[in-house]
Amino acid sequence: MDRVLSEQPPDTWDSFPLFQILNDYLRVDDNLRNGRFHQHLRDTFAPLVVRYVDLMESSIAQSIHKGFEKERWESKGNGCATSEDLFWKLDALQSFIRDLHWPDVEFRQHLEQRLKMMAAEMVEQCIQRTDASFQTWLKKNVAFISTDYIIPSEMCAMVNVILDAKNQSFKLTTIDGIDMYKFHAKIDDQIDKANVAMTQGLSGKLMSVLDSTLSKLARYDEGSLIGSILSFTNVSSSGKDLGQGYVNFFRNNMDQIRGKIGDDLWTLNFFEQWYTLQINMLCNWLSERLDHSLHYAQVMSLSHITKKIYSDFELQGVLEDKLNSKAYQTVSQRMATEEATCALTMPDVGDCEDTDEAKGETGEEEDNEESVPVNRGLPKPKIAAAQAAAVTNVVAGRVGNLLGKGIGGLSSKLGGGGWF
Repeated sequence: MDRVLSEQPPDTWDSFPLFQILNDYLRVDDNLRNGRFHQHLRDTFAPLVVRYVDLMESSIAQSIHKGFEKERWESKGNGCATSEDLFWKLDALQSFIRDLHWPDVEFRQHLEQRLKMMAAEMVEQCIQRTDASFQTWLKKNVAFISTDYIIPSEMCAMVNVILDAKNQSFKLTTIDGIDMYKFHAKIDDQIDKANVAMTQGLSGKLMSVLDSTLSKLARYDEGSLIGSILSFTNVSSSGKDLGQGYVNFFRNNMDQIRGKIGDDLWTLNFFEQWYTLQINMLCNWLSERLDHSLHYAQVMSLSHITKKIYSDFELQGVLEDKLNSKAYQTVSQRMATEEATCALTMPDVGDCEDTDEAKGETGEEEDNEESVPVNRGLPKPKIAAAQAAAVTNVVAGRVGNLLGKGIGGLSSKLGGGGWF
C-alpha cells in the first residue's frame, strides 16, 4: 500500500476509495479496530485529507469570486448559477468527508468544525455579494418613477438566492440540526438583515410610484391654481386614467413577484406589507385634505384604486384581518362620502362612473365587482346614513359660504367652476 501511494502524483485523490474500503473493514472488527495497521492507515491518509480540504476551500472561494463577477442573475434552480454551484460544492465536500467515517474522534470533530466554519464563511460571502448587487440594481434608473415600472427578473433572482441561502445554511452549518459551533446563529442573523433590506428596497421602489400618482392627483386640490384651470377646462378623464394606470402597475408587479420568486410564504408576507403601506399612504393623503372636498377626478381615481387594491390583494391570499384594517375603513368611508357628494353635485359624472365600474375595465360585465364594496367596515344602512349626513353638511357649508360672500361671490363661483 505504501509503495502504491508513494507512486501517486501529488494532489490526486484516486486513493481515497482505498482508504474507505480498508477503514470500513477495520473499524467494524473488534480485533482490528484501532490496531497497528488501522493506526498506520489513519496516519498515512490524514495529510491527504487535510490537503484535499485546503484545495477545495481555495477552489470554492475562487469560484464564488469569479462567479459573482460574471453572474447574469438569471434564475436557475432555487437561486442563480453561482449560488447553485456553491451550495452543491459545499454539500458534496461535507458528504465526502462524512462518508470517510474517520475513526479518530478528535480529528473527525476537527474536520467537522472546519467544514462548518468554511460553509458559514462561503455563505456569508454569497449573501454580501448578492445584497451588494441588489442595491446596485435598485439604484438603476432611480429617476424612472412610472406606472410602467416592473421589478426586473434579475432582482427576483437575487431574492431567491437569499431565501435559498437561509434554507441551505441550516444544513451546511449545523450537525444533525444542532448548531454546535454557533455558526448558524451568526449567518442566519445576516441573512435576515439582507432579507429585510431587500424587502424594504422593493417596497420603497413600488411605493414611490403610488407617491408619484398621488402627487399628480394633488394638482386637482381645491384652491390650487392648476386645479382651477383643470376644473374650468373640464379635464376629467385623467383622473380615471391615473387610477387605471396605477391598478395596471401593481397587477403587473404582483404577477412578476408571484411568477419569479419561489417562496410562497415570503411572497404572501411581502404582499401583506405592500398592501398595508399603500393603504396607509392613501389614508395619510386623504387626512391632509380633511378640510377640503376632493375634485371629482380625484374621487374617480382613488375610488377605483381603493376597490381594486382590496379585491386583487384578496385574490393573492391576503387575509381579511389584514385587508379590512382601520386605515382601510377610514379610506373607504371617506371615499363613500366623496362619491355621494359627486353624485349629488354632478349626477352625470356619477352615472358615468357607475356605468364604467359595472362594465369593468374590458367593457364586459364583472361578476366579482359587487363582492368588493366601497366600504367593508360599516353596514349598508350606516353607510347610507353617513353619506347622507356628509352630503348635507357639505352642501350646507358651501351654500352658507356663498351667501356670506354675497351675490358677487356667488356669481364668481358660478362663473369659475370653483364648486368642483
